[in-house]
Amino acid sequence: QVQFVESGGGLVQPGGSLRLSCAASGSVVMFYTMGWYRQVPGNERELVALISSSAHTDYGDFVKGRFTISREIAENTVYLEMNSLNPEDTAVYYCYAREYSGRASWGQGTRVTVSS
Repeated sequence: QVQFVESGGGLVQPGGSLRLSCAASGSVVMFYTMGWYRQVPGNERELVALISSSAHTDYGDFVKGRFTISREIAENTVYLEMNSLNPEDTAVYYCYAREYSGRASWGQGTRVTVSS
């Protein structure tokens, strides 16, 4: 069982920035991949950013250089720095962690609202 502590969501004006944090804990010593997905009601969950234990990163096409993912491997913590936010970035952001066994776990989600 993996537990997540997500933080950093909230309300921000267009053009603003937010930093999401996610700390995962449980019986897993280290996760192979950690990252973030997001979901808008009525839509499928989509990839925002992933980072592997070797620091390989993957971003959703919509990110376009605005977001940066980073990770503290020893702490099983992942961060998402989001800049130049626009209303289309409004969504619930879910932390994701995949173990070397392939098993994946999800956080409970943190809401990001971009609005003036």
